[in-house]
Amino acid sequence: MSTPEHAGPWGGPPPPTPPSGVPRASVELSLAPHAAPADEDAAEQSAGEIGPTGRPLRVVSEPPLIAHHGPAKILAICNQKGGVGKTTSTINLGAALSEYGRRVLLVDFDPQGALSVGLGVHPHQLDQTIYNVIMERDVTVRDVIMQTHVEGMDLLPSNIDLSAAEIQLVSEVGREHTLVRTLRPVIDHYDYVLVDCQPSLGLLTVNALAAADGVLIPLECEFFSLRGVALLIDTIEKVRERLNPKLEITGILATMYDPRTLHSREVMARVVEAFGEVVFDTVINRTVRFPETTVAGEPITRWAPRSAGAKAYRALAREVIAR
Repeated sequence: MSTPEHAGPWGGPPPPTPPSGVPRASVELSLAPHAAPADEDAAEQSAGEIGPTGRPLRVVSEPPLIAHHGPAKILAICNQKGGVGKTTSTINLGAALSEYGRRVLLVDFDPQGALSVGLGVHPHQLDQTIYNVIMERDVTVRDVIMQTHVEGMDLLPSNIDLSAAEIQLVSEVGREHTLVRTLRPVIDHYDYVLVDCQPSLGLLTVNALAAADGVLIPLECEFFSLRGVALLIDTIEKVRERLNPKLEITGILATMYDPRTLHSREVMARVVEAFGEVVFDTVINRTVRFPETTVAGEPITRWAPRSAGAKAYRALAREVIAR
């Protein structure tokens, strides 16, 4: 489908563009750092080496080229604990998948709008968001989808209005399937739909799980984060039994890992012991690059394409495609 140069993929809002000569995301924030062409936090590892998980790295081949797009696989990026890297992982996994020729839709399903902010969009300035698609019959999902600055990756944005949907949907028939009905018209246009969930197990998160084919769980390498996963998995099992029989756990992604600390290594060992092969070989280390990308409104694969963080998310994309 051809798209006008200055329009969104469905004739909707165009990608956010700052005034000429002003770096993106510094329009309202003056602290945007300068992009670095390279950053070498860690050396690349090859298959067969012992990875951070303590297991030999599995062989994951380069993803094959695809002749056509769709129907999309829907992945909910979910953890009821905040600050574990859900939004960062959604943005960077989406960008990495698009580098491998996959067409990706990112769904901001959190009223805080962090996903939108992380892509250089100012949520409070939006006239229409996913809330309008859900609650207003005359607004279609195609009206609201925006192009991002990453080729092949689009955004369904959100803002604080979405918090009202959780209350308004309570009395609706089939309220748990609202999101899947919203996405149905565009599901054949994409290869992956990544849903960034809010840090709770409320109705919006249940909607994301009811719509999803798989759940990707970012897990901070910290003890309290590990404790909360049992509750999330219990919720996933209930959704599978009652709402969505096809729902599976795609994988658990260890984030904010610091190999220098004993605590991180102990938590990693516990995660692998508890969840085994479900844990991705890819591990996301702590790095200053991720806060920088948020300010810049860019995924790390564009901001610091040769950094260890960018390489890690490309490796994660290969694992996701292989699964």
